[in-house]
Amino acid sequence: MCLALPAKVVAIDEATDMATVALGEVKKEISLALVEDVQLGDFVLIHVGYALNKVSPEEAELTLQLFAEAGLMDEGVA
Repeated sequence: MCLALPAKVVAIDEATDMATVALGEVKKEISLALVEDVQLGDFVLIHVGYALNKVSPEEAELTLQLFAEAGLMDEGVA
């Protein structure tokens, strides 16, 4: 089973096809090699250092809320 979390893109390095994403206070560098047209402020599903696809802000918020309700992360992370 795979687990992918939505995170907001806060920086993009087009030369390396990498981005920095934020999930609450946590920031991580990820690859954008699998997703096209990612812009600052977009939400992407991340798994093992790769963006898998873009998701709407509403879907990202709902997903993070469900994780929080399940006790898997703190509420108000988005």
